[in-house]
Amino acid sequence: MLKFVLKRLFFETVPSLLVIITLTFFLIRIAPGGPFSGEKSIDPQVLAALNAHYGLDKPLLVQYVNYLGNISHGDFGPSFKYPNRSVTELIGQAFPVSLELGLCALIFAVIVGVGAGVIAALRPNTFSDFAPMSLAMIGICVPTFVLGPLLVLVFGLHLEIFNVSGWVFPRDRVLPALTLGMAYVAYIARLTRGGMLEMLFQDFIRTARAKGVSEFNVIVKHALKGGLLPVVSFLGPAAAGLITGSFVVETIFQIPGLGRFFVMAAFNRDYTMIMGIVLFYAFLIIILNTVVDVVLTMLNPRLKFK
Repeated sequence: MLKFVLKRLFFETVPSLLVIITLTFFLIRIAPGGPFSGEKSIDPQVLAALNAHYGLDKPLLVQYVNYLGNISHGDFGPSFKYPNRSVTELIGQAFPVSLELGLCALIFAVIVGVGAGVIAALRPNTFSDFAPMSLAMIGICVPTFVLGPLLVLVFGLHLEIFNVSGWVFPRDRVLPALTLGMAYVAYIARLTRGGMLEMLFQDFIRTARAKGVSEFNVIVKHALKGGLLPVVSFLGPAAAGLITGSFVVETIFQIPGLGRFFVMAAFNRDYTMIMGIVLFYAFLIIILNTVVDVVLTMLNPRLKFK
């Protein structure tokens, strides 16, 4: 397993990150505007001094090489929007909020999705199958920028059960987690249903039932382990999508997470902040996918570490 992880990190992670860094670095500089562009014009001497201070007066290729040298030492540089703070400091401050939101949404999606999928698989092509699958599809049909305001209107303004903004009290987490996790409930539910249906018709399940094993033990101890393999393989992209896809949700509910910093950095052309967040999220996604591959290989005896 250690050889597999090291091979994945060195032979896949490094080239992938290098491609992402290169594309992001040149794309944001090709875009019109700059970090010091604004509605008010800046004195040319002041602008020249700022560009010289941040190294923006050097050729683009030299800037690229210097940036690679800095990040090799873990230095993402200072933020152009917050000059007294580094990008690493801002990411360290905001990411725990985004991580907590993503984990809450993931827990909600797994619990509801797996539950709906198991119920649907036990009685296929009946009301117990069609009802949870139809409800789960709502998450796919309704986008987050529509579902979020609807939940705010119903549970925040009319019923006044949950708070509609902020990240202080436990009830502040409910509506954002529901909004973010609802889209993944349908995927997990359908994967669970398909995996469980495949396992329930296996010979060892019929053998267990013939030996008098209770239906609860048949489902939980025998069928569920194999039926959840598709869900486990999906959890890597799902976790990455929940953690990195919270930009809209954080904006709707005014959550001080990393998504808001990224949106502000895009509007302000904060090059170092954009690069730092993109690189951080790319590395996080690769790590999550590696962890899921390890867990999937451990759960499935037919797979081996290579």
